[in-house]
Amino acid sequence: MRIMAFDYGTKRIGIAVTDPLQIIATALTTVHPEDIWNYLKDYLKQEEVETFVVGKPLQMDGTDSESAQHVVGFMRKLKKEFPTIKVAEVDERFTSKMASSVIAQSGLKKNKKQSKSLIDTVSATIILQTYMDTKGF
Repeated sequence: MRIMAFDYGTKRIGIAVTDPLQIIATALTTVHPEDIWNYLKDYLKQEEVETFVVGKPLQMDGTDSESAQHVVGFMRKLKKEFPTIKVAEVDERFTSKMASSVIAQSGLKKNKKQSKSLIDTVSATIILQTYMDTKGF
């Protein structure tokens, strides 16, 4: 069974997933928040997911950031829509900066819109890898 991670944003949701053996975290796609529920229902018809991991936006002092309320609502709906799948959260404070750095080092040249989507999927991958590292995968 896979683990799926989300970098939630009000404009885009970056998604990453593990392989079925939960060894490798891979960027999957970016989905508009309005489309996420249909996307997940379709995905779950084909693949088994054991855990959803959501990046929780925190401020430097560890308190919730302004966007945390959106993430809490997203997590609540995940639990309601998919009650058999565990939902976990991971501190995502530095994921976007790390993602930008990884992309810059890769030498990829993308237009601005593609770049934001790429940052979101790479951020989701970092969130997923962080979760896997803390769980000892």
